[in-house]
Amino acid sequence: MRKLLLLLIATSFTLPIASSAQRKTLKPARKAAPVYNSNTREATLRNQLSNALRMAQSGQYESAANNLFSLARRPELAADRPQIKYILGTMLIELKLYQTAAFQFVDVIRSKHPKYSKLAIEKLSIVADTLGDDTILNYAVSRVDLNDFPSNLKDMIHFRLGEIKLRNRDFSGAADLFGRVSYGSSYYFQALYNKGLAELEANQPSLAIGTFNKMLDARRKAPVTDTNRVAAQMGLARALYQKQDWEQAIESYAQVPRDTLMWHDAVFESSWAMLRAARFRSALSNFQTLHSAYYEDFYMPESLLLRAIVYLYICKYDEMEKVLSLFEKTYGPVRTKIGDFLKSTNEAGAFYSEIEKAHFMKTTDKNANLRLPYIVLRNVLDQGDVKRSMHYIEKLTQERARVESNSAFRASPLGQYSLKILANRSRNAKFAVGDMVKAHLQNMRVELRDLYEQAGFIRYEMITGRKESIKKKMAGKDIGTEQIDEKVDRQFYIQNGYEYYPFQGEYWLDEVGNYHYLGKQSCE
Repeated sequence: MRKLLLLLIATSFTLPIASSAQRKTLKPARKAAPVYNSNTREATLRNQLSNALRMAQSGQYESAANNLFSLARRPELAADRPQIKYILGTMLIELKLYQTAAFQFVDVIRSKHPKYSKLAIEKLSIVADTLGDDTILNYAVSRVDLNDFPSNLKDMIHFRLGEIKLRNRDFSGAADLFGRVSYGSSYYFQALYNKGLAELEANQPSLAIGTFNKMLDARRKAPVTDTNRVAAQMGLARALYQKQDWEQAIESYAQVPRDTLMWHDAVFESSWAMLRAARFRSALSNFQTLHSAYYEDFYMPESLLLRAIVYLYICKYDEMEKVLSLFEKTYGPVRTKIGDFLKSTNEAGAFYSEIEKAHFMKTTDKNANLRLPYIVLRNVLDQGDVKRSMHYIEKLTQERARVESNSAFRASPLGQYSLKILANRSRNAKFAVGDMVKAHLQNMRVELRDLYEQAGFIRYEMITGRKESIKKKMAGKDIGTEQIDEKVDRQFYIQNGYEYYPFQGEYWLDEVGNYHYLGKQSCE
């Protein structure tokens, strides 16, 4: 009994005693959480997965996508994640959220799942084609043999890979891939045109002529303004020019319809062919069109120098002076503004901001506060790499608008995830475009510097010609009335002629090549 009493006393010293105030604030002990069996939890998740798949099958794409997005993050379903993400990607395609879908397919490909990785590559190639994103397409095709693609995708894959090889200057590889696109494919005519361009770049004009004629034959029954028919006609004219068949080139350029976008380029390029064929009066008639007020927003400094050269060869020195003065008046400020802008910033964002404002002007016909001349930015917008990237950014903008137009989806975890992806991709694409714009502006600055040098040479020849003309008049030996193009001698273009105008900046949109004019003065 005593031992029990001592034990109670000793214990009373070691146990804490709560005051009345403390007792009032003490909360009852929490009930122990029920313990679920892991198999039961996994079974519940699998049931949710089955429900999501049923939603997908019944066309409830948005609900299915939201549920699949949540389930893809559950560690209990790690083994099923490739399948879940693949189906999620297909749901996003149905919702036209292509960029968000691309990320799901990339994750599936990285998992190296024996079944779903291959299927994801096929889907990713479709998404890349829709977005026009070479980066995604390269990622997809680099992980599978081209022969493993289903037959319905092979034309698209061959065409897109051909485009990439053409931009990387692998011309023979590009021509081979374009040639694999089958007749009847929606890519066929564009592939045929690009095949001709690759052959021209590879300095094979005879092959290119055959390719463009094949394209023309296939579009004979189409309207004269049909885009593919006009493109084939333009390609044929350029191939004939590169082959130095001036007369046939001029005839081919003349068949480009007036009410098409390519007509202006056809007029300019045919002027070069006329100069090479010594058909100066015909060339002068083209300049009346090229330098009309309608085309004042076009960047074409070389056309003014070309016009000056024609006047030089027919001894029209007063007209020549006017054209050279117009060149300096028009492109002197342009050259200065490009130089000042390049010196003022090195940030890609600043270059993109300027091209974005020009794009707004071009599409809405409304004025914008530009730091660079519009004719410069319009020319940059027409460059292939910038045009493709701006198209990609527009696709991202459209996808973001789809997300934001659906308030319920926007507020969901998947909606927030999509907006984050689109913001990152859009920002990176804009920086990439900014770098492209900067590179094009640097090239234009170099081009204008070279053209100004050429303008100086032409002005020197003008002064020399005037001086010789005055000498002849004083000596009673005035210039005859015979025109240079009345009796054409092919030696007119001998390599070591009196004058040399390389025009290093002259190129067409497809960059067929640079053209040199070598000749001897006709007024002597």
